[in-house]
Amino acid sequence: MSEGCEYEQTMKTKLITIVCAVTLCMAGTTSTYAETTPDPAMVVADAVIVRPCCFVATIVGSVFFVVSLPVAATSKSVRRAARALVVGPAKATFTRPLGDLEDLMEY
Repeated sequence: MSEGCEYEQTMKTKLITIVCAVTLCMAGTTSTYAETTPDPAMVVADAVIVRPCCFVATIVGSVFFVVSLPVAATSKSVRRAARALVVGPAKATFTRPLGDLEDLMEY
């Protein structure tokens, strides 16, 4: 009877090890393969309100970039100023998927 108990203990240990390994593997996967459809209200809000505001921010940022260009050139921070004032708002306006407002903070 001790052989049966030992076998059961070995099988329980193996099962727990496999369950833990699968759990760790599943925890490390991302949801990039999950298909999400944006809420129609978010798409409309993005197209009507957010995109025009981002476009205005791109234009205003471009103006401020041109005004600050002499100072940025002397401090050798032209790229940093361009990314902050022009490139970020332009990416938010033209390259972000429609209705994806969560990625808006990255730009």
